[in-house]
Amino acid sequence: MSAAAQVVQGAEIDLTVRRPQFGSGQLLGGLTPGQRFQTVSFASYLPNPAYPSQAEAQDALRGFVAGLETPVAVPSGLKRLFGRKSAPPEGRGLYLDGGFGVGKTHLLASTYHAAQAAGLPSAFLSFQDLMYLIGALGMNAALDAVRPIRLLCIDEFELDDPGNTHMANTFLGELMPQGLNVVATSNTEPGRLGEGRFNARDFERQIQAIAGRFGNLRLDGPDYRQRGSTPEQPLSTAEYDLWRGRQHPATLAELDYDQLQPLLTAVHPARFGSLLEGVAALGLNGLVPMPSQNDALRFVHFVDKVYDLGGQAAFTGAALETLFDDTYRQGAFAKKYARCLSRLSELLREARA
Repeated sequence: MSAAAQVVQGAEIDLTVRRPQFGSGQLLGGLTPGQRFQTVSFASYLPNPAYPSQAEAQDALRGFVAGLETPVAVPSGLKRLFGRKSAPPEGRGLYLDGGFGVGKTHLLASTYHAAQAAGLPSAFLSFQDLMYLIGALGMNAALDAVRPIRLLCIDEFELDDPGNTHMANTFLGELMPQGLNVVATSNTEPGRLGEGRFNARDFERQIQAIAGRFGNLRLDGPDYRQRGSTPEQPLSTAEYDLWRGRQHPATLAELDYDQLQPLLTAVHPARFGSLLEGVAALGLNGLVPMPSQNDALRFVHFVDKVYDLGGQAAFTGAALETLFDDTYRQGAFAKKYARCLSRLSELLREARA
């Protein structure tokens, strides 16, 4: 038995036996920023003075929230009397476009918290989670669930294929005219969504309809997660043992990579957050290159969840640059993989701190 396998047996939380199952209410209950972004604010965002677009975006988002008014409930009799005059104004959209590690998610979470503080019903989730939510609930149920929301914050907006392009266009096209305001972040300019990922020209009308709902803010700057240093690499056995000794056993989960992928295949990605419930520290041993793109993309989404939850994480195994095949890193999902490597590097830096 390997040392890693022995470590797994001693862990207090065994992820391999978890199979989270829950209804739509639980799916919708966690639409808030992850732990890493639970306490951020506009005041805690520190724009890089060398890139004025960061401060400009900060000010624009403050103004966006200030311009939202909580809708006044209108009795149904008056709605019938006044007809369209009682309908809420059409929702507005703002789109933050920028590279990795420039603070887009920090600003998006700050927008959510400011809206909540102002009494505006709000929700926060990644674009991929939105697609999983629609897939799990069905379009009509997802529309009904989000209809009461005044502000929807969507992180990492990306059009990967015709299916999510159609779903995003239908979803936004139904709710934004009814008063839903949307702030989104992305690594891609709105007019270039889907470019290089599928035959976007065949869906140009839908892509342009989506882009047309947003005003665009560009954030420039370097990836703060790298801080000018070389990317981190997985921990050595000695480093991992030191990290493990600092964790509380009751909130520690450990497993080997060859246990992780069957688990991620068995659990719907919409439930990855629930899979990690109660886990403050995750140890993942024996990372290896991922020859299957399906496995690689599930791993990317899992890392996004681990990162957003804001706990500790440590990894051993293969060098980060070998995890994803070059054809994947340069293909349709290149930005997903680049973001994942950036976040893995930050998690490893924190594990060594």
